[in-house]
Amino acid sequence: MNPVNHVAIIMDGNGRWGIKHKRSRNAGHKAGLNTVERVINQCIIQKIKFLTLYTFSTENWKRPKNEINFLFKILENFLKKNINKLIEKNIKLKFMGELKKLPIKLQKSIKLSEKITKKNKSLQINIALNYGSKIELINSISRIKKKKIKLNEKNIDNNLYTKNLPDPDLLIRTGGTQRLSNFLLWQLSYTEIFFEKKLWPDFNENDFKKILKNFKSIKRNFGSI
Repeated sequence: MNPVNHVAIIMDGNGRWGIKHKRSRNAGHKAGLNTVERVINQCIIQKIKFLTLYTFSTENWKRPKNEINFLFKILENFLKKNINKLIEKNIKLKFMGELKKLPIKLQKSIKLSEKITKKNKSLQINIALNYGSKIELINSISRIKKKKIKLNEKNIDNNLYTKNLPDPDLLIRTGGTQRLSNFLLWQLSYTEIFFEKKLWPDFNENDFKKILKNFKSIKRNFGSI
């Protein structure tokens, strides 16, 4: 039976859910936060150590400005309202991406939440924010050149946002779309991928547990026979 140490999720379908149910993409983003909380609770129950959530990509800047502002605002509010709950649950927060391009107020909230939770050990939640895997790889190679060290797999790993993190055991993408969308392209080389038709706000604990069960029954060869 395969142990589950690290789960990565592309939380797709919020906007479509919002249009369908509330005629507002922003309503879908708000509803998606409830699913985030359900999945976090299940990760703790299942003793999963790392959860990486694709929250905002480098390509998402093409969306309407009011939607982008709303996304940043609900994230900022989530950090403010839930920080004590995260501490109680012994959860560590880590953000990865081009964070300096985010609004200053959000940057401050991010730094504070990382500082307050840095010693927590039950579950580490990695929030990919203004993240793009191609830029991550370019930045890693640039750092290697500046350090004048050998260009190899180990040094690329050590200069990624995910330095010191194990690669994901499984990736879940909701929303029915079957692609990686510039997410963890280097780290997902031997990750098991599960595509879920449900939109993210409709994804529930039973869906998550079913995927974990299916993953545990897979024979993982990592290139061997």
